Amino acid sequence: MKDFIIPDDRDMGTPAKTGAPVTLTVDGFEVTVPEGTSVMRAAAEAGISVPKLCATDSLEAFGSCRLCVVEIEGRRGTPASCTTPVAPGMAVRTQSDKVRKVRKGVMELYISDHPLDCLTCAANGDCELQDMAGAVGLRNVRYKAPDNGGLANHFETRDSSGETNPEWLPKDDSNPYFTYDPSKCIVCNRCVRACEEVQGTFALTIEGRGFDSRVSAGAASDDFLSSDCVSCGACVQACPTATLQEKSVIEMGTPDRSVVTTCAYCGVGCTFKAELQGDELVRMVPYKHGKANRGHSCVKGRFAYGYAHHKDRILSPMIRDRVDEPWREVGWEEALSFAAGKLRGLQETHGRKSIGVITSSRCTNEETYLVQKLARSVFGNNNTDTCARVCHSPTGYGLGQTFGTSAGTQDFDSVEQTDVVIVIGANPTDGHPVFASRLKKRLRAGAKLIVIDPRRIDLVKSAHIGAAHHLPLRPGTNVAVVTALAHVIVTEGLMDEDFIRTRCDWEEFQEYAAFVTDPRHSPEATALLTGVDPQELRAAARLFATGGNGSIYYGLGVTEHSQGSTTVMGIANLAMLTGNMGRPGVGVNPLRGQNNVQGSCDMGSFPHELPGYRHVKNADVREMFEAVWGTEIDPEPGLRIPNMLDAAVDGTFKGLYCQGEDILQSDPDTRHVAAGLAAMECVIVHDLFLNETANYAHVFLPGSTFLEKDGTFTNAERRINRVREVMKPLNGHADWEVTQLLANAMGAGWHYTHPAQIMNEIAATTPSFAGVDYALLEEKGSVQWPCNEAHPEGTPLMHVDGFVRGKGRFIVTEYVATDERTGPRFPLLLTTGRILSQYNVGAQTRRTANVVWHDGDLLEIHPHDAENRGVTEGDWVKLASRSGETALRATITDRVSPGVVYTTFHHPDTQANVITTDFSDWATNCPEYKVTAVQVSASNGPTDWQEDYAAQAAQARRILPAAE
Repeated sequence: MKDFIIPDDRDMGTPAKTGAPVTLTVDGFEVTVPEGTSVMRAAAEAGISVPKLCATDSLEAFGSCRLCVVEIEGRRGTPASCTTPVAPGMAVRTQSDKVRKVRKGVMELYISDHPLDCLTCAANGDCELQDMAGAVGLRNVRYKAPDNGGLANHFETRDSSGETNPEWLPKDDSNPYFTYDPSKCIVCNRCVRACEEVQGTFALTIEGRGFDSRVSAGAASDDFLSSDCVSCGACVQACPTATLQEKSVIEMGTPDRSVVTTCAYCGVGCTFKAELQGDELVRMVPYKHGKANRGHSCVKGRFAYGYAHHKDRILSPMIRDRVDEPWREVGWEEALSFAAGKLRGLQETHGRKSIGVITSSRCTNEETYLVQKLARSVFGNNNTDTCARVCHSPTGYGLGQTFGTSAGTQDFDSVEQTDVVIVIGANPTDGHPVFASRLKKRLRAGAKLIVIDPRRIDLVKSAHIGAAHHLPLRPGTNVAVVTALAHVIVTEGLMDEDFIRTRCDWEEFQEYAAFVTDPRHSPEATALLTGVDPQELRAAARLFATGGNGSIYYGLGVTEHSQGSTTVMGIANLAMLTGNMGRPGVGVNPLRGQNNVQGSCDMGSFPHELPGYRHVKNADVREMFEAVWGTEIDPEPGLRIPNMLDAAVDGTFKGLYCQGEDILQSDPDTRHVAAGLAAMECVIVHDLFLNETANYAHVFLPGSTFLEKDGTFTNAERRINRVREVMKPLNGHADWEVTQLLANAMGAGWHYTHPAQIMNEIAATTPSFAGVDYALLEEKGSVQWPCNEAHPEGTPLMHVDGFVRGKGRFIVTEYVATDERTGPRFPLLLTTGRILSQYNVGAQTRRTANVVWHDGDLLEIHPHDAENRGVTEGDWVKLASRSGETALRATITDRVSPGVVYTTFHHPDTQANVITTDFSDWATNCPEYKVTAVQVSASNGPTDWQEDYAAQAAQARRILPAAE
């Protein structure tokens, strides 16, 4: 296999530019660069390094440090090379007695106000100030460091004799992941600029003047933990000294090697350099050549990897005969023999279709491919499903019906060319923060934003950005709002008729147009239903239709409804209506919740589809897989997750292999999930920790983290990214190996020796992956499917010249109210979501220092509703629905509208899904998490159900001491 081709990883000083070529000479060497390029970057392109401190290629040039001065023929003085653009015929000298003298003098001033503790400094060997002192040849300092107590970085103490002693200001250790040491600060502004330009939070400033200058995280009483800082790490990465330094580096030392891999949190799919000492991970650094993140990160990907070594992690297989018994640790062979025997016995007794599998979007493509193959080729049925069922299955159905392919249309770079953005049912700053930073940067440059959400998310109004329109709809009325937007566009003649006639089915459009122009779909007619101001909705529709490149980004607030698929089709209708398809800056873009939601769907994890979204009923597709696998494939679709649970309660579904997914916490109607699991005779949980589902398991197979894997993830933009083994699996086996061992214990005879072989099989059987192999991924870094003979380097933009299905299909989107209704007993509507510091069911992030920001789920309630119920800030409240009840703390906020309450689902002691119902999307069974009728009342603490649940969990997690 070809080695990873490492791109030029040098810091070029200033960002790359695009423009006409300009030729100049640097120290006599001719170099050609695009117009607008800085002299500093041109020198770097010629292989000549210019000393710098305030400059870095992730930020726009600032020109404050004066270390990068050069001489230019025909110009007076010594201009800063970082802020001086190239010009044709320019002759630059980076080395002369004059520039050397200036640079050395500048370095003397920096060093005069800097501690000279280099040997014991955490940045020793990784400090740009240290490097630059060497580069300019600084050997002594003529200036004495100030020692008066008025300086920002110093203060005075007096010893017993009355003598004054200068001291450095203390560090700010408040953040769990990094420290701020003001004594090391050289006021280069890189951290401040990174917070503004890259992250877009604007949390940092420079306060004071002259020697009194220093970085401030907010008001005088603020520290880095209490400030607006979101701990993305951009400031730490930008800092050229040890002013901002990871605590892991302080404790462990400077890393000496790195492995490029992909983050295993959200669907953005950020690329990181895992930097190590030997086999110990020291830090995760966002990779500047990562095509999804472009060198940025969030608090989870950058810092929350400590769960890999958490004490709760299970590293040995365990078995038990009944769930009320304690676990017994055994070897791999015994555990797999026990599991295989149980599954074979169930099939012999209850039939071939009595067992099935569930895989996770946290696993690699190769792992999910093997799990669905296990069901189809070894179990002999199609009882395979994935957690995408409960999040984005309506995306697959809706976009498949309208466009012909079950995925987003753009790459993330596309947002840089958008003019009007609709964000509907998504909260990017919390759920997809790196994409949100790119979006905010575009908004600051002038793009307009329309937010459609029942809650006032951060994008509605935050530092230096604000939505042009916020449509705070009533939960459950997405279809009505989207159709009302289309009504305005069609009735006011704002649609792109040329696009529709050329690219879409005109007859179907005529039928659709007749539907949406009906007065019952007008903003005024739907206002009472949706709660959205008609004039605001009309203005938003006009803006989207006439504002230039229009893009739509949506999330689980669209899909997790009884009409999730209908809303996705309505969104597709909007894009086609306005001609916003097939070019940069436009399109329909689902923001996938987990790292490999897209990939788990691509790999055939649904019970009716083989890899590549091809129905199992198609004989030609089955024949191709049968030829490769050497086994027959059942033509009948299998059971979805909800059907498995129903069948278990009915006594016909008896065994489950659940890889990497915690359905007891993540799926709706917890009581029903628990009843289904309890009715099964063999539940195999394959995971990192004894999760909630493992309370009902008979076999536990320890899993491996993303740091211990080779494979690929496919992110929300269809980008296939390599996941590389950073450390050896602590349990002894990668997850794909565990699945193969289970398959072979049941007689499969699989012989994979590396995930590359699994990818080769995927490519041989899946048209959209036909050109994908590890050699290509090593060469290109990543590619976006479809990647095949027609698109050998992948497809950044879909549907450029035509839709995959041929003509785009307009579909009538009739609003059908959910069966979940408010009433006197349950007058409020509950909707759920995520928070920045936590991820999904929290199994990983709760086992890191991220709990400092969110150590429990809270119920957001509007002041009006709180006052009516006598609820004050921080009170325990009981949250009850027709399905169940739980208790949690309340927080009072006007982020939610009156009549709406909101909570997260990251903590199992809250178990928010005991409240949610079993209503689901009409097409895909995606649960209706976002609309639950509830009542809120005062409480004294956890409910009886919570206490019973905790007791059962404690009983189920007992582990017998290991035998001597």
